[in-house]
Amino acid sequence: MNGFPLLSVMAFLPLVGALLIFFLPKASQGFPKMVALISALGSLVLSIVMVIQFDPNAPFDANNAVPFQEKIEWANGIGISYFLGVDGIAVPLIVLTTAISVIAIIWSWDTVKMRQREYFIALLLLETGMLGVFVSLDLFIFYIFWEIMLIPMALLIGIWGSTNRVYAAMKFFIYTLLGSLLMLIGIVATYQTYFQETGERTLNVLRLQEGNYSPTFQFWVFAAFFIAFAVKVPLFPFHTWLPDAHVEAPTAASVILAAVMLKMGGYGLLRFNLPMFEEGTRQWAPIIIGLSVIAILYGAFVALVQPDMKKLVAYSSVSHMAFVTLGIFLLSLQGLEGAMMVMLAHGFNTGALFLLIGVVYERAHTRQISAFGGLASRIPAWAAYFTLFMFASIGLPGLSGFVGEFLVAIATWHYNPWLALFTFAVVIFAAWYMMWMFQRVVFGRARGEIPDPHDNALTPEEVEMLAAAGDDGHGGHGSHAMPLPVSGGSHDAHDAHGDDPLDSSKWHDLSKKEAITLFPLAVATIVFGIYPAPIMRIVEPAFQRLLALYN
Repeated sequence: MNGFPLLSVMAFLPLVGALLIFFLPKASQGFPKMVALISALGSLVLSIVMVIQFDPNAPFDANNAVPFQEKIEWANGIGISYFLGVDGIAVPLIVLTTAISVIAIIWSWDTVKMRQREYFIALLLLETGMLGVFVSLDLFIFYIFWEIMLIPMALLIGIWGSTNRVYAAMKFFIYTLLGSLLMLIGIVATYQTYFQETGERTLNVLRLQEGNYSPTFQFWVFAAFFIAFAVKVPLFPFHTWLPDAHVEAPTAASVILAAVMLKMGGYGLLRFNLPMFEEGTRQWAPIIIGLSVIAILYGAFVALVQPDMKKLVAYSSVSHMAFVTLGIFLLSLQGLEGAMMVMLAHGFNTGALFLLIGVVYERAHTRQISAFGGLASRIPAWAAYFTLFMFASIGLPGLSGFVGEFLVAIATWHYNPWLALFTFAVVIFAAWYMMWMFQRVVFGRARGEIPDPHDNALTPEEVEMLAAAGDDGHGGHGSHAMPLPVSGGSHDAHDAHGDDPLDSSKWHDLSKKEAITLFPLAVATIVFGIYPAPIMRIVEPAFQRLLALYN
């Protein structure tokens, strides 16, 4: 082990925090969230130190001879070792993970009222699992961390989620578990085949990459790994768990799920499928490219008809994340760099959109698009953030969403111009479904607002109501004015005091906590949209080494 074990401390610090919360149940009421925040901040600081000291040109070394690798022989007889390490592929995703974890904890500070100890324990265990996935270079250790993630996320959905939370949690658990079992079969098959060829028992990823596997073996084992990662992406047709999980999950869990956990599918393909199974990659690439194109279009079309804001953004994730698999399997530098930028930008933008939806849900207790209107005049700071991340999500130049999709577009054009034209026509539909939601929620008629008689968008029923109310066309009404229809939601929605929670005129704008969680994501999406070079410098050497296997 070279020097200070930064990777181990960074990965296990949240676990230490979870153990402190668990073993000190009689501490003060604010103790769990304070410990959770300090633990997550510690991991964030260490990840920033890692970025500062990281050398992108330093390749992995199977003998642990380079910085930012840690190796302890564990069970030599069966080839298991505690082997951690990072390269340019893992580093940006690790920083994204630690940053999003801090944001999720801050968001949850005063929104979680029930079983706070268990909630923050679950968040910290989830962070350790996610970080462990990104730093593991031994398949046994990787699989343990991969499974660790499953339980706390299922609990977050099943205990702190919405009405159908148990169904969504079980669906998430079953889908992910089935994918994991297929990956376990692939791990055992690779382990045994490598041993038969070399006489060496090892689960060291860097050693297994050197194996000489037959084309038939690679075809089937590639598929086992691929399905596990495709479920996590999620790629069509393995995506159906995602909308339910997002809609039912609490806001912080939705943010982590969108910003980090979906990226683990893309990371797994880059870390295992491409370097270990070159022939399998070549055999499956055309099929996966086809599935990616279908998912891009399917996600956009289904998002167009969603009445729930969270479900609309969830289906948009299916479309966006398909750009990741498309970029990866084009097997070009531009495609790989584009895939990484899409993953990071999706983390910033979609994570922020879920936070913004959570803001209005806390006030209105609904996510139905029809329940809102005119929020630009009622909560202008919220509307400004929503505008920024909406434009970033549809790929406006100058924001982070544009960079990755543009690079994938160029790579797709080089692969097949017709495929590129067909695929990126989806940009029109992305603008359609996001602007459709944006227009209604931000600039639609606010609840309680009198319809304008000169508005050509008035329905015949509204015109009749205005006439019956004695409107003179200039805002005046007769003495026997009738209640006028207003936009948004159920008129029967009232709180315990008889107030209408959908009346946005009584809402306060972003709180200090909400602004703190949104601000760093806004900075990231602007900075990396204008100047993505720092990320490119980190990832490019790793991608060049990966592509060297295919040249």
